[in-house]
Amino acid sequence: MPAAFAGSSVEVDVRNADEPLGAGELATRLAGYQGVVCQLTDRLDESVLDANPQLEVISNVAVGVDNIDLPVARRLGITVTNTPDVLTETTADLTFALMLAVARRLPEADDFVRSGSWTAWKLSPSLMGVDLHGKTLGLFGMGRIGRAVARRAVHGFGMRLLYASRSPLPAEQERDLGATRVDLDQLLSAADVVSLHAALTPETRHVLGAAQFAAMKPSAILVNTARGALVDESALAEALDDGQIWGAALDVFEHEPDVHPRLLAVRERVVLAPHVGSATLDTRRRMADIAARDARAVLEGRAPAHPVPA
Repeated sequence: MPAAFAGSSVEVDVRNADEPLGAGELATRLAGYQGVVCQLTDRLDESVLDANPQLEVISNVAVGVDNIDLPVARRLGITVTNTPDVLTETTADLTFALMLAVARRLPEADDFVRSGSWTAWKLSPSLMGVDLHGKTLGLFGMGRIGRAVARRAVHGFGMRLLYASRSPLPAEQERDLGATRVDLDQLLSAADVVSLHAALTPETRHVLGAAQFAAMKPSAILVNTARGALVDESALAEALDDGQIWGAALDVFEHEPDVHPRLLAVRERVVLAPHVGSATLDTRRRMADIAARDARAVLEGRAPAHPVPA
């Protein structure tokens, strides 16, 4: 990745390397191609796109498209596509896995056993966790993944559901989930678990900072499987150190693959994962297939199945 396409026969050039190209290298690499299938680590910014006005389609192997300068793409008439729906359930599964991992302190428990520290069963062990069933879950963002997490929480764990979202759910869905729409301040003060599922925009960047962590319960858990930059990581590390919140589970980070060193230093009640929300064989294969099919459709003069709205 990225893969590039040229001509009506859709010739394919695949770059087999994990490290992303810099803006200059990427701009040069795309010269002469009409389409590109890219990953979220490929930054198609204004400089890259202005250098390649011949591009007809950018097909992103992800739901979020914050790695692409959409206004510039629209100005140049470039169609942008993404891969929604296919990773919804998989990412919701991972969200709950992270919730449970931090609530029941599973990484710490695993280390405890492997290190030989476990010598006897105790009624009050040092690795006491907290329950999820019956607690209040606050969802920031109620798109496809947020709704999938909500179903698991309500129907599987009997959780009470609060959500903050630009648009309300249809009344029927709110009734089915017992969900109550509130503003973010209300959500933070009432939720036992806060799970982030919003897109990264200028308005949502660092939507959780020092003031927001101070407003949360000291027993609360934060889970982020959306975009790292929704969270001010320095403020989160401070909140964890000071006991303002109980724990956190993160699958995404602002400057991936770099993780804030203070988060790496927190060993208790913090679970860190390397952006694996959609990382199952079935889902990643389907994502790649969808992206390739949409890119080919545009190059052959057909409408893609998953265009990003203008």
